[in-house]
Amino acid sequence: MNGKVWKIVAAGCALAMSAGWAGQAGAQTSEVKEKPALYTYAADWNIPREKWGDMEKSYAGSQKMLDKAVADGTIVGYGSDVTLVHQGDGITHDDWWSAMSLAGVLNVLDQLEKASDSGVLASATNHFDNVYESRYYNWHPGTTKDGYTYEASYRLKPDAPDDAVETISKKLVVPLMEKLFADGTLREYEVDTQAIHTEAPGSFTIIYLTATAEGLDKVNAALGAAIKADPLGGVAFGSMVDISAHHDELGRSMATYK
Repeated sequence: MNGKVWKIVAAGCALAMSAGWAGQAGAQTSEVKEKPALYTYAADWNIPREKWGDMEKSYAGSQKMLDKAVADGTIVGYGSDVTLVHQGDGITHDDWWSAMSLAGVLNVLDQLEKASDSGVLASATNHFDNVYESRYYNWHPGTTKDGYTYEASYRLKPDAPDDAVETISKKLVVPLMEKLFADGTLREYEVDTQAIHTEAPGSFTIIYLTATAEGLDKVNAALGAAIKADPLGGVAFGSMVDISAHHDELGRSMATYK
């Protein structure tokens, strides 16, 4: 994941994305099925600029433990992100790991907390954690270094149906993401909701990882092509989503998946 911290990139992309994903619904050729729950624990930090180098070094200290957890099947992936587009006193770094059970993410959290000497994390001026759940995801095994993670966050309208995230995922998002995943543009993607609701229910986040900056351009091009194919395709998406609450985040990423 993740996740996984990125800051606002462009206000106008919300409409482009909504139209693009909605436009894929008619092109879907096979049924998208819900997958077993994927849980992700994400820790977000605001680290003073003079400590950024120390934060990068701190990731190396936990890598051996996380690699072991991947190898023995406790988790299926882990990574870290550095914010590229900063906002005020916002988050600068995050680290995360994913498992097929809550026990998996929490057992690794327990191990890391016992092994941690706090160090640079004690300098953080802001910190919060989230636990996410996804039923729609895919990843290529292996490690991506210096990749780019893009996060698009949305909030449902109060009158959106109970299965809105499921509908959006199956009909609009996954078909486009799978096409980009299959041609190698995406290394990973997921549609997340909070498993532990530290905020009011009704939000969801679409996350994808590319190995290069050019991959971001390819995603944008695919969205643009979808918009041209169906200029009115955003109607279904817009009927369920409050676009005014949308924001994007972008980070430079390291991610390892089993």
